[in-house]
Amino acid sequence: MSFDSAGNPPMSPRARAIVAAARELLEAEGGVSMRRLADRLGIKAPSLYKHLRDKGALEAALISDAFLEAAERFEQAGDLFELGSAYRAFALEHPHLYRLMFEGRLPRERLVPGAEERAAAPVIAAVGGDPDRARALYAFAHGMVILELGGRFPDGADLDAAWARGLRAFAT
Repeated sequence: MSFDSAGNPPMSPRARAIVAAARELLEAEGGVSMRRLADRLGIKAPSLYKHLRDKGALEAALISDAFLEAAERFEQAGDLFELGSAYRAFALEHPHLYRLMFEGRLPRERLVPGAEERAAAPVIAAVGGDPDRARALYAFAHGMVILELGGRFPDGADLDAAWARGLRAFAT
């Protein structure tokens, strides 16, 4: 079997089905083990490795798919405030996937080429093309989301107002 430059075999229809099942498991249970995934698919865990080189390849596929899914939403945003809303909604709808995407080292070398860049492009465009401002915007949005997901804001905190105030600071 030949592997691509990221060390992954070509993504067969069966591999895509495995990734889809892993996504369902992640969303439902908050994590994915290869043994649990194999059980869900009704196969033995070693059979997974015929389609995905290792767990890192599975996680890279999940992250790549998530970046592309997020990019589709971000590209629909008409302005910075819609972009912020899309970012927050994606994270809150998919908290376990979001954490997989953004916690720990990002395995860029294993991602689908261009996936991360496609998700970042609307963010960069929203701040006038300045990548440093885009990083600052991402840090704001990520911090807000992680604190919200972790239940770290006091009861009654007006998070919509906090988001609006933060996004106004980045408006060009």
